Amino acid sequence: MAKPERRGLSTIQDVLQSFLKTNGITRSRGVVVAVFQAWEMALGKELAKRARPVRFDRGELTIEVDSPAFRHELTSYTGDTYRQQTNDILERDLVHRMIFKQRG
Repeated sequence: MAKPERRGLSTIQDVLQSFLKTNGITRSRGVVVAVFQAWEMALGKELAKRARPVRFDRGELTIEVDSPAFRHELTSYTGDTYRQQTNDILERDLVHRMIFKQRG
């Protein structure tokens, strides 16, 4: 019986990256940076200081806000408008959901 042919050794990094890509777990750092920048552009310079993006994963953007009142405003009233503006700036529908958390 013939031995299967070996194509060479793979590094653990190559194997892990392949696994993550195959399972849809990878994300591009460039996309995260673009989403953060688009969010800040949508809010404007002053408001962006009060609502800072901290995480973007699988369409979910997490924002840290500086006060409970501003968190309530974003959650209840203006947050979805800013989400849509962020996607408009990106020219793609990347942000599907937002979570607003109090800075702590």
